[in-house]
Amino acid sequence: MRVLYLTKYTRKGASSRLRSFQYFPLLEQDGFAITAAPLFSDAYLDHLYNGQTTVLEAVKGYLRRFFILFTVFRYGAIVIEKELFPYLPPFAERLLWLFGKKYVVDYDDAIFHNYDLHPNKVLRFFLKHKIDTVMRLSGAVIAGNAYLAERAQKAGAKKVIIIPTVIDINRYTVKPKPSGAKTVIGWIGSPSTFKYVKQLFPVFEKLIRQHDFELQIVGAKSDEKPSFPITFIDWSEETEVISIQNFDIGIMPLEDSPWEKGKCAYKIIQYMACGLPVVASPVGMNKDVVAVGKTGFLPKNPEEWCEVFQILTQEKTKSRNFGTSGRQVVENEYTLQRYVRKLITVLRTI
Repeated sequence: MRVLYLTKYTRKGASSRLRSFQYFPLLEQDGFAITAAPLFSDAYLDHLYNGQTTVLEAVKGYLRRFFILFTVFRYGAIVIEKELFPYLPPFAERLLWLFGKKYVVDYDDAIFHNYDLHPNKVLRFFLKHKIDTVMRLSGAVIAGNAYLAERAQKAGAKKVIIIPTVIDINRYTVKPKPSGAKTVIGWIGSPSTFKYVKQLFPVFEKLIRQHDFELQIVGAKSDEKPSFPITFIDWSEETEVISIQNFDIGIMPLEDSPWEKGKCAYKIIQYMACGLPVVASPVGMNKDVVAVGKTGFLPKNPEEWCEVFQILTQEKTKSRNFGTSGRQVVENEYTLQRYVRKLITVLRTI
């Protein structure tokens, strides 16, 4: 079967790489012929992360997508990542539906809140139901967590399947930590989500007075110079696992808002796959992945964040046990190898 994947980004974009591209080799082994048509190019992402204007690259992307839509009838299945044209009405999805071309749509973020909670009243009025329409007209919705699946069900989607954002377990191994080394608290992400870590800076300022540690940040940078040691590390697909293996504790702080409830806890899964204890905000899917007191902690306020950091930096045996348990959870529940069969079933039965 020929499948057209209308992704948002190339492999460089985390959501597209994890929700789409990493499945392609396994799908091709099962007999699928995959064509990927990203909306936005690497140049778009480079401009976005460097704070430069993205208008020209966005226009190029919209034009590319417009013309690729004339080829959809060559394919046995169409997979759309989130939506076809962000911030435009769902005219293209309606046309696919009118012409009887069923599509699968995939979500790993609560992008419906880009519209129904947008501060601009005009945009909110015209587009607040856009994603509900895209979901309802689809042949199937793949949701990364229960919050997204619930929205799809309320929208009237014909079929809703939960597939978490998972890892290729063969890429992740546990690296033994040298005894006596300085504790490394680590975070991996993008410049847009580094804001959550900054909210913990007062906690780290307090912690450094009692414990020697270093904060390592992979995938973002800052000009701030806090009183605690902080190292910024460039992200690449080739080195991300090595970077995480250098951590002793993995963190995933979040705000408690509707947007964050749509997050799929991927950082936590990465940390646990490398045998790390995790500390995360008790928001959305984080609460499903982290077993408190077994694989990590879910502190509710700055005082609790500081307390659990002290526990994990002082009680090394507990920290190692958390990491071992977390690795086992990932092997059992959150691997590419487990969920590819579910995806294959969706594509063959749409």
